Amino acid sequence: MLSGAPRSILLDVSGFLWGRAKSALSGGRRGFRALGRTWCWCPCLWCQPHIPVAVATPCRTQIHQEVQDYYGRELQKSEDLKTNACTTSARPHSKVVRNALERVHEEVVARYYGCGLVIPECLSSCWILDLGSGSGRDCYVLSQLVGEQGHVTGIDMTEGQVEVAKKHIAYHMDKFGYQKPNVEFVHGYMEKLADAGLADESYDVVVSNCVINLTPDKRAVMREAFRVLKPGGEMYFSDIYASQRLSETVQKHRVLWGECLAGALYWRDLYSIAEEVGFSPPCLVTASPITIGNKELQDIIGDCRFVSATFRLFKVPSGSRTGPGQVIYNGGIVGHERELVFDANFTFKEGEVVDVDAEMAAILQSSRFAEEFLIRAGGTNATALQGCCCKGAKEKICDPFQLLEQLAAPGPACCPGGTCGPPGCC
Repeated sequence: MLSGAPRSILLDVSGFLWGRAKSALSGGRRGFRALGRTWCWCPCLWCQPHIPVAVATPCRTQIHQEVQDYYGRELQKSEDLKTNACTTSARPHSKVVRNALERVHEEVVARYYGCGLVIPECLSSCWILDLGSGSGRDCYVLSQLVGEQGHVTGIDMTEGQVEVAKKHIAYHMDKFGYQKPNVEFVHGYMEKLADAGLADESYDVVVSNCVINLTPDKRAVMREAFRVLKPGGEMYFSDIYASQRLSETVQKHRVLWGECLAGALYWRDLYSIAEEVGFSPPCLVTASPITIGNKELQDIIGDCRFVSATFRLFKVPSGSRTGPGQVIYNGGIVGHERELVFDANFTFKEGEVVDVDAEMAAILQSSRFAEEFLIRAGGTNATALQGCCCKGAKEKICDPFQLLEQLAAPGPACCPGGTCGPPGCC
């Protein structure tokens, strides 16, 4: 049942009236296929004829409500999704992370919808905030990685998901052998973290798994994440990105909102928003293709492509950027002793000297990774990777679609973590 849905007129492509939908229409997602036509909610009484999708201008409240309905009522398991946007796999994880995932309650895993597993490295004793924590799967994995001295907060706007997460706190704390809970779940909105009582500079890491696309105000989310992060803190998140700015029709399609596509950000806009908020330039970690197994949805989307990509952003303190340098990884991060694949451009092998640009030098020096590296000023090839490719650098990979092409190319290919991208990555 869809609660709070506006009255609508259902039209076919020739504009004929098929029937007036009531404000509460039973059948959920099945109702979108009942007549073999593609349509979405429209608040007006009459829609333009000859338009296969009845479009509306969804306000923030309406989007929030429909997303909550989609994830809280219509989806009961990940197999109910129409695309793989919310179930694509991220990069392989260490044995430590895989073992942690196996200790999570089966109901929590079954009710979770996300882009793989979004878990950064070097988390011991960290305070972590999970935006859009859903049923709490990632939170319970993170709970084991931060240890009893760390803390994990999950926030989600869907009460049903928060209830599932809270229900299993005692189970997990007992299984982990903790004397007291190091995890909590809060009902609230990621655009309004202050309303949920989350204070300035209170977290070391903010993670998010395929949910920022579900909010209509991405800038607000980024600003709030920046606010709650401590200096040197990191925002590590996976989300859906588009190869171009989306058409109005796509942006107003209810099912495409629930499937994580209608709210997808054009990938270049992420760099602009990050700079505007105050983050360091985004570091592209990995990318996975999005497939759409529904012809009706594919026809609406047209030639736009989508990708699931993981980025990491850092709250680098002002004055920390001093220039390019050379770094040596000491191999001290559990699960990554031999090498640390930091992103698609930098892989650090234990004991090996690596030239880094000014941005990466500042990130490593000011973040929780500082104790894991010997960092010195200067470098022979560091300037070659200076800045993001969006600003003229020749080799740094910024475009997730380009990374996909490189990974899919036959023969020798540039692997994530390498710096062998072709000139002109944009």
